[in-house]
Amino acid sequence: IKPQASMRDIMELLKSGKSVMYSLTVPEGLTVEQALQRIADQAALDGDMPGTIPPEGSLATDTLRFTRGATRQQMVEKLLADQKKLVEEVWQRRAPDLPLASVDDFVTLASIVEKETGKGDERSRVAAVFLNRLAKGMRLQSDPTIIYGLFGGKGKPADRPIYQSDIKKPTPYNTYLINGLPPTPIANPGRAALEAVANPSKTDDLYFVADGTGGHVFAATLAEHNENVARYRALQKELADEAAKAGAAKADAAKVEGQTDAPVDGGDGDAGAAAQ
Repeated sequence: IKPQASMRDIMELLKSGKSVMYSLTVPEGLTVEQALQRIADQAALDGDMPGTIPPEGSLATDTLRFTRGATRQQMVEKLLADQKKLVEEVWQRRAPDLPLASVDDFVTLASIVEKETGKGDERSRVAAVFLNRLAKGMRLQSDPTIIYGLFGGKGKPADRPIYQSDIKKPTPYNTYLINGLPPTPIANPGRAALEAVANPSKTDDLYFVADGTGGHVFAATLAEHNENVARYRALQKELADEAAKAGAAKADAAKVEGQTDAPVDGGDGDAGAAAQ
């Protein structure tokens, strides 16, 4: 039924026998727990949720269309089957020299890539960085793995930053402290992230850092990376300084606007001085 549909339109639709379609969307990068919550909250679905939680990373990221009478169990089973099929399909087309021991490792790394960047034009390069690091025995040092280790499938609260001390907190997922991959995926990866890991960019890059515009700057050497980090920190400081200046100017403007009474006896407007 379309928004603003008239009663006549609705009656014509009912008489036509067409089914009313509903949709359920599971975006890329949600954890299994977060995806299950979406299914549980979909009022048009019937039935209880499954008694057991599927493994992390095992649900497809997709939009499912359904009619009244569909059950939550059916939605979960469909997402599980679709993800299994997708993973097997992409895994079969992987590059021959990937330093990944199994399809489980493949999904785990794809979930990390999924959480590291939402930019389609750099996913394969982010994947290449992590694969290059694995091949050299370097730790992945991925911030999203810290978050998953601390908060699990519920995800980090929106107002909770990553503290420097979090990097040093030991969890099985903290890739600043552990060697290799974490024990499980940290989210449900979509097709693009899976494809990026299966066939990464051909590059020697070992590092990347945010560029301040939503993307990343890549580097093959630590010296180059440190220069990129310094530029990013300088940009962050510049933005912080501009924000502070804008805040001060706004406060001054509000102060002037709020001063409606003229100073007493030609004074400077200080109420304490005028009362003496």
